[in-house]
Amino acid sequence: MFPDRQTPAQESGEQESAQAETGKRENYAEMQSAVRFPIKLPISVKLGSSESHTETENISANGVLFRLESDMPVGSPVDFTISLPADVVGAKSDVQLDCRGRVVRSSDEGGRRGVGVVIDEYRFERR
Repeated sequence: MFPDRQTPAQESGEQESAQAETGKRENYAEMQSAVRFPIKLPISVKLGSSESHTETENISANGVLFRLESDMPVGSPVDFTISLPADVVGAKSDVQLDCRGRVVRSSDEGGRRGVGVVIDEYRFERR
């Protein structure tokens, strides 16, 4: 589905052997090591054959946190798109960040699920 995606390790120029050493980053504490930015951006989350629209709570180099009304169990694969406004990224048009990841945290707060997702693959698409 995403043949031209880059992984965060490829993007930063790190060697694949370093990525193999850290595996799939199954250690939650390790995923928490990246600085989080409290940025609210539109996000579209694909849930099976449907989509749910919400906004990000925060974003880091490793992942994203958002809230949904649907349950997403830890370990579930997830595809999502974050919309980056043109004026924020300095582009002529909005940029879509198409991502594939997996749920690493899920909590219930006031009827809406807080879902933490690690980003395994991504690609930018100008619209």
